[in-house]
Order: sequence, then structure tokens, then C-alpha cells
Amino acid sequence: MTDIELDNKIVVRGYFVGQRLNLKDFEKSGALALSPLVIRAGHGGYAVLFRYGVAVLFGLDHLEEQNFISQLKDYATAPYESPSFEEVTIESALEKSESMQEDAFHIMQWDLERLQLIAEVIAKATVLEHYESSITEIFDRIEPLATELQGGKIKSRWAKVLLKHIGTVLSIERKMIAHVEIEGKPELLWDHPDLEPLHIKLEDEFEVPERHKAIKQKLDLIHRTADTMFTVLQERNTYHVEWYIVLLIVLDIVISLIEKMLA
Repeated sequence: MTDIELDNKIVVRGYFVGQRLNLKDFEKSGALALSPLVIRAGHGGYAVLFRYGVAVLFGLDHLEEQNFISQLKDYATAPYESPSFEEVTIESALEKSESMQEDAFHIMQWDLERLQLIAEVIAKATVLEHYESSITEIFDRIEPLATELQGGKIKSRWAKVLLKHIGTVLSIERKMIAHVEIEGKPELLWDHPDLEPLHIKLEDEFEVPERHKAIKQKLDLIHRTADTMFTVLQERNTYHVEWYIVLLIVLDIVISLIEKMLA
């Protein structure tokens, strides 16, 4: 274990800065660890940076945090104006039992490996917070659509809206699975299996598995709603096309009869 210097009790915050972070410059200059990337920040603090857009800050005051996040946006792809965030109070209490107690999560000691592991979980929780808000917005937008469907009235203009929502859903799924790997086990645990109990308790504290499952269920519901809507639209369009064909045939017969009568 590699010791680090932090106050016994601090607030740790994770910020979803942008869709991606370019970490090459940070990796080349004074990185304390690379997977995940750890650098010094502020006056005596640390930042753990993730390529999928999250920064987790340890031991920075409010002004230092705001300055750091503002500067970090220069390295972000599609930075967010108001980043989603998660926070937790961590206390180094020299106790064998590492768990949530009253107003703080207690750990045995501060070391680089624990800092990285805490950052891994907070980063995932921060991503979940961001996408939970995004999915809630999608549900609010498709509610009128569901109401129209229930009433048997649906307009063709909803097709474009549905396509947009499906694109958003697919993007969320791709990012959570390919980039963040919410269900994945941190690489750190392969070298430090003794930290597995801490990882489990941290995930339980932030309800990472439960929140991820809830998001997947909501994404599936949006998928099924969109599929149903497209089916209804296609059936209605097919019905209209069939009537157009019938009308064209009738019109052709009428024209033929008129031509024969005039011949």
C-alpha cells in the first residue's frame, strides 16, 4: 500500500465534467498512478480522473474544486455546463471495520489504493446520477405520446420524436456498457483482493447495482414503448396505402368505363 496525506475527515466529490476526458497531458506530468489516473490537485489534495468524463476530488475546498473543474473542461469533449455530482464524507478512523457509520464512511487508513477504489465507485455513482436525470426527462417527454396511444389517437409527427429518444437511449446504453463498465470489477482488486469487502460496502452505500438495474429497466421500457408506437404508425400507414391503391384501381376502372361510353 502507498501512503498519501489527507485530513482524517474530508468530503469527496465526483463530477461528470463531459462526455470524454483527454488525459494524455496528465499522464505525462506527475501522475501518482495510472489506472485509474491520480494526480495532485489544489493545496494538498488529489484528483482521480476517468476517460469517460468523471473527476473525483479529494481534500479540495469549494473554490479549489470550482477552479479545477473549470480548467478541466478544456480537456473535455462536450463539457457539461452544470456537471452532475455525487459526494460522500470519508473518515480515516483506524478501525478494522470499514463501513458507513453515522455521517461518514469509515476506512482504516488513507492510502493510494483506497483512494483509487473510492474514486472508482463514486465515479460510477456520478454517471448513474447523470443518466437517471436524462432518463427522467425522456419519460416526461414521452408521457403525452403514451396518452395519445391510450386514447387511440397518434400523430405521424411522433415518429421523429421517437427516433430522437431511441438515439438517446442507445447512446446511454453504449456509454454505460462500453465506456464506464458499471458492472465491471475494478482492475485494482485483482492486485489487492483484500480491498474487495470495502468495494462491496461502497457499492452498497451508493446503491450502484440497484440503480444500474433500475436504469436498464427504464431503458427497456422506453425501447418497448418506441417499438409499440412505430408498429402502430406503420400499421396505420399501411392501411392508408392499401386504401390509396383501392381508390386508384376504382379510379382506373371509372376512367376506362367513361372512355368506352364515349367511344
